[in-house]
Amino acid sequence: RQRPRFDRMSAPTTSGMQEIKRPIRGLIMRKLTIAGFALATALTAGCATTDQGAIDEANATASSAEQTAENALNTANSASSAARSAQSTADEALAAAKAAQRAAEEANERAKRMLERASQK
Repeated sequence: RQRPRFDRMSAPTTSGMQEIKRPIRGLIMRKLTIAGFALATALTAGCATTDQGAIDEANATASSAEQTAENALNTANSASSAARSAQSTADEALAAAKAAQRAAEEANERAKRMLERASQK
């Protein structure tokens, strides 16, 4: 019995006594496509619960990050308020120091004049 010869583009199959040639690429591509759809379906079904778990975990992480950001904002607002209060206190202290300096300068001027008058007598 002679073996049928085939090229790379076709494969022999026997139906009864007659040899039939099918293109290999078409058959393999069809099988690969079906296998791909089956794999995609299995992965999608298998990952559905994993995806929900990942979504829940991401939501929890986002909620935690939002709470942390809100706490940071509250802390920054408190610090800003304290800084404004400190600035106000510093401004008041500076105004008081300037007033004290003016009073000291005026007292020095009066003392100078008194010394000059005393030295003229």
